[in-house]
Amino acid sequence: MDVADLQEMFAALGDITVKRLFSGQGVYHRGVIVAAVMDGEVLLKGDAESEPTFDAAGSTRWTYTYPDGRTIKMPYWTMPPEALDDPDQRANWVRRAFEAALRSTKAKHKTSL
Repeated sequence: MDVADLQEMFAALGDITVKRLFSGQGVYHRGVIVAAVMDGEVLLKGDAESEPTFDAAGSTRWTYTYPDGRTIKMPYWTMPPEALDDPDQRANWVRRAFEAALRSTKAKHKTSL
């Protein structure tokens, strides 16, 4: 996915930055990661608070499988199907991802004190 496509998808947030992330791309807004793009699929940042909302919308959580077969659940969910074709829905979901990213950042700073 190219940067112009991601800028359009995340327009509700304003300026974004796209950086290489593992074998994909990371989408950042105001210095925090709000999404990952892996194998062409946009995965929105989530957390324990937003997980039920993602689940209710039919999103699936991204899991990473290590070469030894172990898997780990990552804090990213697929974009809900209705958001792919509806700009208003998409705007709501990217804002939720940013909110989750902010909560995650605050939690990290609390534990490092």
